[in-house]
Formats: sequence, structure tokens, C-alpha cells
Amino acid sequence: MKIVALVPGGIGDQILFFPTLDTLKQTYPHCEIDVVVEPRALPAYRISKSVHSTIPFDFKGRNSLADWSNLLGILRDREYEIALSLGQRWTVGFLLWLTGIPTRVGFSGGGGDMFLTNPVPLKKDQYAACMYHDLVKGLNIHTPCPDLAVSVPAKDLDWADAERQRLGIGSGGYVLIHGGSSQLAKAKGIDKIYPVNSWKGIIQDFAEKQPDLPVVVIRGPEDTEFVEALLQACPSLKVTSPGDVGKLTAMIAGASLMICTDSAPMHLAVAVKTFTMALFGPTDPEKLLPASNRFVGIKSLTGKMSDIAPATVLEKIWAG
Repeated sequence: MKIVALVPGGIGDQILFFPTLDTLKQTYPHCEIDVVVEPRALPAYRISKSVHSTIPFDFKGRNSLADWSNLLGILRDREYEIALSLGQRWTVGFLLWLTGIPTRVGFSGGGGDMFLTNPVPLKKDQYAACMYHDLVKGLNIHTPCPDLAVSVPAKDLDWADAERQRLGIGSGGYVLIHGGSSQLAKAKGIDKIYPVNSWKGIIQDFAEKQPDLPVVVIRGPEDTEFVEALLQACPSLKVTSPGDVGKLTAMIAGASLMICTDSAPMHLAVAVKTFTMALFGPTDPEKLLPASNRFVGIKSLTGKMSDIAPATVLEKIWAG
């Protein structure tokens, strides 16, 4: 059996979709699952345990008729039996109808219901991974949504071991910070960056209360400016620059505590069950974090990240 899933969105969206893919693989052990994914989110599948292959397609780009035709040709040639669509655009539903895939599952209410064989109600008032997982009900699968889970390549685990040695951490614990945000979020004006001065207050408090506990900041491709400013404020910080999602996940898995904003690394921390303190501005923690005392969301009362006081964060941390 061959299954294809159309999953628009960034790396975080892909990780939140992993439980759905895992349920499909568990239900149909011998199936091959392919995913149509935006190029910017392809790296997520380095740590997926259920996906056979990926098909890049920029859902949000200005696609020409030739682009859509090319995707249609790929989907037809691979002769899928089941298709799941995470988006609600009628154009995607129409595309799936043109493929001739016999079972087409997607969320109802987006104008493309007529092209789906098995529409599923979209229930937004729940954890996003569970919302996505509702799609399997269209295949008469009614198992609970499993926890987020990833499969990290052995060479990425080895890299993380070497990186901790380089940083002078060894096998001891450390606090990991991710305070940056994607350029896409900045372009859209989405407030996901916690101010450097606020991070400084948190880091200094750790230095006073836990001087032997290293604090490490993640520097991703889009975080250079933020990390440089943070280093000027806190020169004793250690910096790690994982080269891909697998190495990043391995570093998060080794941390005693992850402090971050609403971001893809937050979802990775959930997947590897690292204790996490996540800061939220305009977004809703209840929809982006599972109900667990391992993962604590602090929501700004005003919707602005800068209005979360460092004392509020520290109070939650030291309270355990």
C-alpha cells in the first residue's frame, strides 16, 4: 500500500504531524508513506521514523500551472491508494481528485469537500498534534494520538557527544536556550523573540544560584544577530551551532532544561521529553504544548514577548 500526505507549513508543523504518520505506519505496517512538503521544512524528515520519501512543493509560492501539473504527474505516477491533506484549500482537494487516488482524506469546511471521499471535521480547540491526528478518523482509525516521537541518526548522537566535550560539559547537565525566530515569522510580524536584556536576567540568576550548571545557547542559521547580542550581554555563555535538525535534536535530548520561545526546537524538546519552559507572545500554549508537567508554557498577558518578566520565568523554574 502507498500513502501520500500533503503537509504545508514549516518544520514545527511537520513535527506536530509525526504522530499522524506514526499511527498510519502502525496501522499499515507494510505501507510506504510519502510526504509532499515545502522545501523549507524538508529537514524535519531527517528524524522521522515513518516516512519513506519526501516530495518538495512550495504550497505558499506563486505556483504556475506547470508547477501544479508537475506535482499532479508525480502523484499519478506513484499510484497511491490513500491521500491525506492537512490544508483546506480547494485547489489541493481538486488536485487530489485529478490524481484519481481512491481514498482522499482532508478537513471539511475549506471549500474542497466535494473533492474528498472522507472529509473530517476540523476541531481547532485542542493541541495541534491531536487536531492533525483527527485525520486518521477518515480512515476509520480511532486510536488516541500518540506522543511526539523522533528517530535521531546515530551519527547525530555521536556529534552531540563530541560537541558536549568541546563545550566542556561532558556527561553533566546543562541548560539550553533557544531565543531566535525564523525570518518568516519576522516578515509576518509575528512576535516570537524574547529580548536580550530579559534573557540576561535569567542567565545571571542561573549563574548565581547554579554556578556549576552550564548555560548553552543555540545558534541557528537565522539566529546570528540575536546570539551575538546575547554574548555581548553574557560573555560566559557557551554556544552550539548544530548543522541540521538531527544534531539539534540530539543536543536538546541531552539538556536538563530547555528554555525557548514558540518554535520548532520547542516541539523537538517535547519529542525527546526534555523539561521545557516555553515563552509565548501572541500564540496559545494550550494548542502548541501537550498537557504535561514536563512542558510549561508562559503566556504574555499582553501578547507581547517583551512583557514577560524574567522574574516570572525564574519563579516557574525554581518552583520545579
